[in-house]
Formats: sequence, structure tokens, C-alpha cells
Amino acid sequence: MSLTGKQKRFLRAQAHSMKPLFQIGKEGLNTVWVKEVKNALNKRELIKINLLQNAPSDTSEVREYLETKTDFQVVQEIGHILVLYRQADSEKNRDISIKLKEL
Repeated sequence: MSLTGKQKRFLRAQAHSMKPLFQIGKEGLNTVWVKEVKNALNKRELIKINLLQNAPSDTSEVREYLETKTDFQVVQEIGHILVLYRQADSEKNRDISIKLKEL
């Protein structure tokens, strides 16, 4: 699903007051980390992640990896913080998706 500019603006506004839920540190990205993020996105649909200074890759590399290897969508990239979106698998957890479709 490709997001329009209006939808991305809505998601950025929703994520503004959030604190990062996950961090990428010296271990970098691995399958366990991606699995945990996917589980969190199934519950929340929208999360922030933070790249620590000792992370082996920078935000652009992480963004590229997440967009190509997973079904997450990177909504925003500011400094060392990424905002990720993914529609929840369960109907009961789709609060943001429902509002997003109305736009």
C-alpha cells in the first residue's frame, strides 16, 4: 500500500507526541528485532524507533532495509528517529488504518 502525502501528514501528526519504542544499537538489525517490531506494529500500527550512536548503520541504510525487506512503511525520518507504519493484522487493532482510509 502506497501512502499519499495527506496520509503521511496524518501519520506524522499522530506520531508527534510518541516516544521511541525500540532502539537499534551496536547489534544492528537482526531477525529477532524485526519480529518484535512487527509484533508491536500489529498492536499499535504506528511506532517510533531510535538509532543509537553506536549503531553500525545510519538511518538511511535502516530505512532502505526496512522498506525493501519488510512490509513496514517509513513515514518519517528525522535525525536518528524513524516513524514506522504497518496495518494491523487483527481488525480490532486497526484504529489508525480506519482513519487513514477516510483521508
